[in-house]
Amino acid sequence: MAGLQPTDVDLAVAQSEVLKHVDDKARSEHSFSVEEADDGIYDGLEFPTEEEKLTLRRVSDAIPWNGYLIAAVEAAERFSFYGSSIVFTNFLQHTLPPGSHTGAGGPNGQSGALGKGQQTSTGIGTFYQFWCYVTPLIGAYIADAHWGRYKTICVAVLVALVGHIILIVSAVPGVIEKPNTSLGVFMLAQVIMGFGTGLFKANISPLVAEQYRRTKLFIRTTRSGERVIVDPTLTIARVYMYFYLFINVGALVGQITMVYAEKYVGFWLSYTLPTIVFLFCPLVLFFGRNRYVRSPPTGSVLALFLNAFGYAARGRWSLNPVKTIRNLNAPDFWEAAKPTNVVAAGKPKPRWMTYDDTWVAEVRRGIKACWVFLYFPLWWLTYNQMTNNLTSQAGSMNTHGLPNDILSNLDPLALIILIPICDKIIYPAFNRWGWNFTPLKKVFAGFLTGAAAMAWAAAVQHYIYKTSPCGYNATTCADDDGNVIPSPLNVWIQTGSYILIAISEIFASITGLEYAFTKAPKNMRSLVMSVFLFQSGLASALGEAFVSLSTDPLLVWNYGSMGVISFVSGIVFWIHVRGIDKMEAQLNAIPEGHANTEAAEREEEKV
Repeated sequence: MAGLQPTDVDLAVAQSEVLKHVDDKARSEHSFSVEEADDGIYDGLEFPTEEEKLTLRRVSDAIPWNGYLIAAVEAAERFSFYGSSIVFTNFLQHTLPPGSHTGAGGPNGQSGALGKGQQTSTGIGTFYQFWCYVTPLIGAYIADAHWGRYKTICVAVLVALVGHIILIVSAVPGVIEKPNTSLGVFMLAQVIMGFGTGLFKANISPLVAEQYRRTKLFIRTTRSGERVIVDPTLTIARVYMYFYLFINVGALVGQITMVYAEKYVGFWLSYTLPTIVFLFCPLVLFFGRNRYVRSPPTGSVLALFLNAFGYAARGRWSLNPVKTIRNLNAPDFWEAAKPTNVVAAGKPKPRWMTYDDTWVAEVRRGIKACWVFLYFPLWWLTYNQMTNNLTSQAGSMNTHGLPNDILSNLDPLALIILIPICDKIIYPAFNRWGWNFTPLKKVFAGFLTGAAAMAWAAAVQHYIYKTSPCGYNATTCADDDGNVIPSPLNVWIQTGSYILIAISEIFASITGLEYAFTKAPKNMRSLVMSVFLFQSGLASALGEAFVSLSTDPLLVWNYGSMGVISFVSGIVFWIHVRGIDKMEAQLNAIPEGHANTEAAEREEEKV
């Protein structure tokens, strides 16, 4: 990919670009800053001097209330997603309890339905994760090019609702007792739900951040009399922290309630209740339709990007692949695609070159973000252990009457507690101490804490094998009547894994959402966000290679491998991105560019 490896020359180019573009934008009648000033969102505000930018403490702004409204839609969607998927492992892995027609295990039994075993359960769960995070690429294209984010989200909700209804059918008495029939209906539901989820996820994250419209630094005086700088970048980071908190409120309530519905009533109820809650989404979207800040579709910006890339790459290809890579990574690669440079060189400007220089700088920045995202599949591998293998691990221990899938709720519970602590205490403390905990430093920390979580899980699994009556067959240990014989270990020793994963999510996953939004061109936000989400899909595909480790007696190797991968990839990640990390302020300072497509021109005509 072009322009990925940062150098000192690259930094200098970026700095000069920023100064040039700021001057250009000030003279442009189409400038975003002028539009904002006309809209009144900067009226009465004081802007910092260069000296104040270096000396004053920076804080975040308040989150708009319509941002919370969209976050509530996400909470309901996540309730339905996690509330139903939390019971997938038991539904697929374990058989129907003796005499049960719903799959409910009761106070002391193990809930189950299809009896396909842990490997099949893990494989299908991995496929579902992959499908849910591949389809955002489709949702991003539809939103950016044709429908816009809001309309795409509305359609996504309707598609997912159909999938939820089909899912209920797979678990009703009569169907659930026919494993092959139930499995077929279940897989159809997963395909439809996953498609709706993908269209939804690619667009809900950019939409919530777009509700905050300010993009300039400004001065505010606190109650104590301190002058501080309100930083839009910190505000976007805060938006995504609380957006993630809403996600986990929905996930926590959904998961806790549905595992008890599964255990005491049956799978049909644990699929029906999420569907009912999901109906909250279209209601909120409809009643708030005139209050949301919505970006119109901009046409095929992807085609514009590919044309710009092809133009910049002219004369840089070689039969020597090393030379080609070096040429494509040259700091001045994108200079050739800037309209002003084309005109200055006396060349005719192509008809498709309907963008300005600033948009090229934004694209260059977006590519750097996509380069960062390429490491995320290795981090998601550790997170995905929570959705299948750690649930099975809990079933191998003494749960004291709790459902084995209840422990996974420690993750969203920890996030609900830790996110406000990070926002109100930890991150402000870092700012006061002068330590710039940049997004890429957070991601690096996320890799390391993910590795620690897997080390904890490996240690727990070692002691499960050591204490189980069946030794290295602990996962399938049962008596002659099919009743599970667990290890005497208390299931709560899993707590460390879930808390460490939660900390890792704050550092890596939340920051990834923020990075995708802040580094993407405005008319490519859904696309860049979908690239970030797609990394989870790649992790699921990569996880298929480790399915063979998801069985006795190899589970210690499974968790150990995940931990080593996360640790080593984190070190390599930091080595590769530390140069980009030094450019954080310069990249954020690039103003908004403009790229005209047929769709964008039609929207302008409407205005």
